[in-house]
Amino acid sequence: MTLPAFAIGADFGTASARVLLLDLRSGAEAALCELPYPHGVIADKLPEGGLRLPPDWALHDPADYVTVLEAGIREVLRLEPGAAPYVVGIGLDTTACTVLPTTADGTPLCAQPAWRGRPHSWLKLWKHHSAQALANRMNEVALERGEQWLARYGGHISSEWYFPKLAEIWYEDREVYDATERFLEVGDWVVWQLTGVEARAACAASYKALWAPGAGLPDGGYFEAVFPGFTGYRSKLGETFHLPGSSAGHLLPAVAERLGLPERTAVAVANVDSFVSFPGAGADGPGSYVMVVGTSTCSMVVGREQREVPGMTGVAPDGILPGLYGYEAGQAAVGDMFGWFANAIAPRSPQGTPYDLAALEAAAAQFEPGECGLLTLDWWNGNRSVLADADLSGLVAGFTLTTGPAHIYRSLLEGTAFGNAAIVDAFVANGLAVNDIVACGGIADKSPLLMQLVSDASGLPVRVPASEQVPARGSALYGAVAAGAPRSGFAGIGEAARALAPPTAHEYKPGAYAGAVYRELYGLWTELHDAAGRQHARVLHELKRLRAQAVRARADHTKEDS
Repeated sequence: MTLPAFAIGADFGTASARVLLLDLRSGAEAALCELPYPHGVIADKLPEGGLRLPPDWALHDPADYVTVLEAGIREVLRLEPGAAPYVVGIGLDTTACTVLPTTADGTPLCAQPAWRGRPHSWLKLWKHHSAQALANRMNEVALERGEQWLARYGGHISSEWYFPKLAEIWYEDREVYDATERFLEVGDWVVWQLTGVEARAACAASYKALWAPGAGLPDGGYFEAVFPGFTGYRSKLGETFHLPGSSAGHLLPAVAERLGLPERTAVAVANVDSFVSFPGAGADGPGSYVMVVGTSTCSMVVGREQREVPGMTGVAPDGILPGLYGYEAGQAAVGDMFGWFANAIAPRSPQGTPYDLAALEAAAAQFEPGECGLLTLDWWNGNRSVLADADLSGLVAGFTLTTGPAHIYRSLLEGTAFGNAAIVDAFVANGLAVNDIVACGGIADKSPLLMQLVSDASGLPVRVPASEQVPARGSALYGAVAAGAPRSGFAGIGEAARALAPPTAHEYKPGAYAGAVYRELYGLWTELHDAAGRQHARVLHELKRLRAQAVRARADHTKEDS
């Protein structure tokens, strides 16, 4: 008789973490727990002392990751009694680049009293965008020097990535930079807490830290040209990186005891939240375009060879699936933008509560294609693809005195669909197959209108898997692979993805009439996109600069008045 086998997948997002217990024999999601981070996103001031943060900052408390992971694991084991002895592996994914300064033994600087009041000692979240000027400088010098590696990143380095964040610390708080002996992706740090082993993931290093297998980092001459005197970054990043699905080790005895799990439980090398969704959704090869729709979106395809795609955020061998090149792109504000509208712009209910997104969607669904009369550039958090410019800001064109909340909300949805179509077009134009779209994440399940718009705007069928926790599911699959075939039944991630693919919950196909209207609107949207994001990007850049200048001035005046 075949023994039971389970794997745990932990998906660390921007606002909360999901912990999933996956039955490796049936593919059933046996138990699920979702927990918010106790400190949330730290964007206004530090938790202790109340030091105000500048604009475009976004921090986390690393202790929150351990707190929610341990609580989540205990809860799913409580919900599925008897499963604990049969848990063979744990996999986890995090947002990226979400980077943490630590000492050589992995102690976060922000956990030490001497550094806790220093903002640069904290965990910088992926959407920490205040280093954009440094990213711009990196781009300029790379282009001037003709650095060939820049093509791997679509010709642009993002402020969301590793080196702009490191350079920001180096420029603004040299003491924190010098005291930091490791700069770790937070997923690598969590794995270290579970296993006692520092096992850095090749995935995050390849896409976010300019590292490539066989080539390593850009040469020192490049960094010296960008940031004269900038040193120490190689030792702080490390030199050994592990492929997805590799085992980082097993649970430390004390950790296993706290969690109620066997010490032999394998822990997979950490992964990026979006990338684990590819196998988690059941995709296992070229032709599928997987988009994870949440706070932001990440869009992925795989191919058999490396191609240069302007505006992509990275390509790496074995980055998503072994034996294939994995390509990444995405949109920086989706759920964040919808939430902003409901909380800040839409009218309040008679009780004073924010407008319900489901009610907004129902009202927006009543319009015909083109009826709202608006075009939206969805750059509320900058543009990730295809312009790779975090200093851009959102734009809605076409307001009249008859424009209402539902018109605007539908335009936000349409703008998201058009932004996604631009990414699809970039992949296809550069020789990558895109036959269908697999959409996962909470918004993919909750917004049928958005999924239909994605299909209409791209001209492609859209499939939504019957799982609201595809990233956690994918991480569980990697945990199973790390445990090895004798214990889990799976020797590789492709085999696991095919065997345990979730069923389809919803399918959407492009409509003939809607498709024709949206092709016309998409042409107009592209003109607006290029005008505001390319030819006249200075306008939006200057608006953002002046806003930051005014915020700093107000802070200075407040200090003077006090």
